[in-house]
Formats: sequence, structure tokens, C-alpha cells
Amino acid sequence: MAAVVKKVEYFYTLVPNKAGQGARIFNALREEGVSLIAFTGFPLSKRRAQVDFVPSNQEVFLDAAKKAGIELVGPKVAFLVQGEDRVGAVAEMLSKLEKAHINVTAIQAVAAGAGRFGAIFWVRPRNIGKAAQILNAS
Repeated sequence: MAAVVKKVEYFYTLVPNKAGQGARIFNALREEGVSLIAFTGFPLSKRRAQVDFVPSNQEVFLDAAKKAGIELVGPKVAFLVQGEDRVGAVAEMLSKLEKAHINVTAIQAVAAGAGRFGAIFWVRPRNIGKAAQILNAS
């Protein structure tokens, strides 16, 4: 079975790069019943970190973030990949993009268990349409 690629909208926030910031954000979202399809966090510097969110329900997410005082940027577009885990699954997708001269600016992938994998990746805004077409993204 081929992997399914979807264009998804995500939001991000910048937080202090210190212990407890992730717990604060995710506890606030949990209290409001927010379900996330994906998220990623990474340091930008010694003092700042970025957290990206792909919510399953944007309205619920945006209301919860506002209530918690989380300042968001977005929506922006990323690609979510889900499929059968097999050797080379991500390599095949990246090769298609490379042949089209599309640079992937960031990617995270993980084996999800039960023979499945997931990934999220980003391309430059000017390449979103072309990448979606090449990967048959919905």
C-alpha cells in the first residue's frame, strides 16, 4: 500500500527554551480537549524554541490557544505522510521531490508501530503546489 500524503495547515508559537514550556502548553490544550494530528518542537537559540501544531480541529485548537494566551503564527502549510512502514518509503518520496528540484526544508519521520510510519515535512511556499502535484497530495 502506498503512503498517503496530505497537505495540512499548521500553526506555530515561539516559547522560552527552558524546562516546563512544553508541559504548560500541552496541559492547556489537553484541558480544552484539543487533539493534535502532529506536533514538533525544536530550539531556535539558547533562549527560544519553536513548537508547531497540526490540529485535528482548528476551531477548537484556536479557541484553546487564545484562552491559554498562546500567540500563534499561521496557518501555514506542511505535508503529512502516513503509510505502511517499509525500507525506503521516505527515500522514494524525497527522490521524487529532488527530481523536481524541490528542497525539503525540514522533515521528521517515525515508525508508528504495527507496520506503519508517519512523517511531516515542509517545502518553501513557492513549491507547495508543485510538491502536492508530484506526491498526489490531497
